Amino acid sequence: MEDKDQLIASITAAQRSMGRLFGAARTNPLMSLNLTMRQLKVLLTLARRGPLPGHVLTAEMGVSLATVTGIVDRLAAQGLVSRREDPTDRRVRLLELTAEGRKLVGGVMDAGSAQYRRLLSRLEVDELRLLDTLVRRMAEIADEEFPESGSH
Repeated sequence: MEDKDQLIASITAAQRSMGRLFGAARTNPLMSLNLTMRQLKVLLTLARRGPLPGHVLTAEMGVSLATVTGIVDRLAAQGLVSRREDPTDRRVRLLELTAEGRKLVGGVMDAGSAQYRRLLSRLEVDELRLLDTLVRRMAEIADEEFPESGSH
């Protein structure tokens, strides 16, 4: 019988392998994006958190305000992010995704889900039940480990 560390290594290796395959798939919209990792991180953060003041985004990303300003300038020039006045404090500018930004992030997320669903559809019902139980348990553990993320 394999020990726990060997099983964890085997599972993470399989996940990495699937991730590489998903990432290399021609249908993956990530491959056609002309964005830096930091620009993508800003888009994903705004999609997850909603409109944010620049200083909050700066803290979230762990970079300077000047860096965030440059990233947002480039994203705004591409029509993916907009700035607007905070209705509660006119001195603050809120950063948010435009409709085009939401569409781009949604496409990236949907593509990954479609690939995953295609794999799942090849499993038998009993295998899906077992996987469902295990994934739900992992989600519970993730909520315990990362309560500040508020995943559910």
